[in-house]
Amino acid sequence: MEKKYSAQNIAAFIIYELNDSNVFVNANTLQILLHLVNEKWIQVFGSSPYSEQSYSLHESGYIIKEVFDAYKEFGDEPLTAPAKEWILKYGQFQFIVRPYGIPPFNEQEEKLVNEVLHQYRLSLLKNVS
Repeated sequence: MEKKYSAQNIAAFIIYELNDSNVFVNANTLQILLHLVNEKWIQVFGSSPYSEQSYSLHESGYIIKEVFDAYKEFGDEPLTAPAKEWILKYGQFQFIVRPYGIPPFNEQEEKLVNEVLHQYRLSLLKNVS
């Protein structure tokens, strides 16, 4: 059975991983990285990793609309933390607000996403030099 993850969780993983290495990402670049993860994931696993509907980056300007909407207000500013999700548990009267968590990747899935991020870091270094 194929595994599907929320694109918000994969975006959170990307933001945390890049921030940990002092490489920051903005909202537009995040969409490009989600696109690259999607392409590589399809090559390896045969299906999209996202539980949400994915779109053509070139036609719509985004790959996952929900992620685009969550970060579009930041524009070209670096994303320092993942977007927040609002949770109201059954029987509670207070919303809980917390950043989206990272997905429970297995080793192969995490390696695949990290390969995309490694290529992104290398492309940044090439542009600097």
